[in-house]
Amino acid sequence: MRYDFSGIEDVQDFVAVPNGTYLCRVAEVRERRSRDGSERWSLRWVVEDGPYAGRTAAWDNLTWSDRGIRRVKFVLGKLGQPVGGVVEVEPQSLVGRLARVSVFSEEFVNPATGVRQVRSRVPFAGYEGAPEPPAPPEGLPSGGDGARPGGEPEGEDGEEEAEVEAPF
Repeated sequence: MRYDFSGIEDVQDFVAVPNGTYLCRVAEVRERRSRDGSERWSLRWVVEDGPYAGRTAAWDNLTWSDRGIRRVKFVLGKLGQPVGGVVEVEPQSLVGRLARVSVFSEEFVNPATGVRQVRSRVPFAGYEGAPEPPAPPEGLPSGGDGARPGGEPEGEDGEEEAEVEAPF
């Protein structure tokens, strides 16, 4: 086979959904440090419904620094977390939470490799609270079904089940 690749650009495309706003759930939270040493939580947003259900919409970071804390407060509030006064928040408490997340493709050249990359990105205020679930039909109990936000069941006696370590 003979083929001329000189007109084909090297590009790494990590986009799994078109630009838009999707109902998503936090599927994973990775704890890391930013360049300045601040704690940073990387959230993986997965589309909850529609034709792209199950696909990763985007990864987004919450950086607990002076510069990033306003966005942290904004996003946590949209996820239904308390944000008034002093609060305790654990990264894994966000897993399963729902929000409407806006994503758009962003293209850049990786300075280390020189390869062009395309990734989905969430803008600064690209979050809306998730819509309330519909009321149950008459005669069925409302709430108290033992589910955490995002529909994850709780364990016995209302205790959350132990986290399972991901293999990667």
